[in-house]
Amino acid sequence: MNQKERMMAGLPYKAWMDGLEEERFACRKKIYEFNQLPPEQDSRIPELLKNLLGKTGENVFINAPFHCDYGTNIEVGENFFANYNLTILDVGKVKIGKNAQIAPNVSIYTAGHPIHPDSRNTGYEYGIPITIGDNVWIGGNAVILPGVTIGNNVIIGAGSVVGKDIPDNMIAAGNPCRVIREITENDRKYYFKDREFDVPIG
Repeated sequence: MNQKERMMAGLPYKAWMDGLEEERFACRKKIYEFNQLPPEQDSRIPELLKNLLGKTGENVFINAPFHCDYGTNIEVGENFFANYNLTILDVGKVKIGKNAQIAPNVSIYTAGHPIHPDSRNTGYEYGIPITIGDNVWIGGNAVILPGVTIGNNVIIGAGSVVGKDIPDNMIAAGNPCRVIREITENDRKYYFKDREFDVPIG
């Protein structure tokens, strides 16, 4: 196995070998173009993202600035929206389902380093994949850590640090992030806390 194959297999690898440094440099050039795009050219955002990311739905939008390592290891579904300052360290695969809503300053980290300083100083690092389901809303300043799976229809509260899996249909928040409660049919009529919709919502 070369170092890229080791990286994609979730094994310890060295990030400056076997063409990985060159791939990150190519990604940085695409990221630079995306982040410097003039506002009057916003219509190009989906095109640039489709050229940067590994796989996308037809409707995809990120408010700049956006940062990632490779781009090609990120897959997002239809109706993907992310607000300012999304950072994805995609040394492992990141798969995000359809109808994702990501608030500002969210960080998604597949990357990590060994705990022991002697092991860490060898230069080996690792990437463990992250999977995020359909219809997920991630609140501002949340951090998603390596190896986490977030289920469908989940809300992650602002400022959360998610280090463990979150099942479907849950509201979860905190540091460390914990399930608070299940989302139920009764939630449908409210738009914020106890405030009910005054318009038809279908």
